[in-house]
Amino acid sequence: MYKSVGGCHCGNISFVIEISNDPASYNPRACDCPLCSTHGASYISDKKGSLAIKIKNEASLSKYRQGSKIADFLICKNCGVLVGVCYEEQGCLYGSVNTRAIQGSHDFGERQIISPRQFTDVERIKRWKDLWFSNVKIEIKTT
Repeated sequence: MYKSVGGCHCGNISFVIEISNDPASYNPRACDCPLCSTHGASYISDKKGSLAIKIKNEASLSKYRQGSKIADFLICKNCGVLVGVCYEEQGCLYGSVNTRAIQGSHDFGERQIISPRQFTDVERIKRWKDLWFSNVKIEIKTT
């Protein structure tokens, strides 16, 4: 497993990912929707890997739903960084992280432009279940 850490600029949202293959074998998916394009986001995930997200202050977390309104984009209200996106179904949480929120240099493969607007909601959800982390945990710090 290859491990990486990341998060938002101010540190309110942090994450640890573990991917099962060399980073070069992953092609980050650059969504062409207005939200992701504005943030310059491209996403990485691994169905066989894991994603652990920690939130220091839940009041500073925005779970923004746009487009089909079925996935939550995790955006820090303090610094504005789009950290990732999650989808929940029947108690199972799936997720993907924005490569621009990963710390350090990573040699991922070439970015691929994707256009989710061309898919139905059913097709989107199937795609997420096939591609996104399925071992996702979110921990919210309580004071």
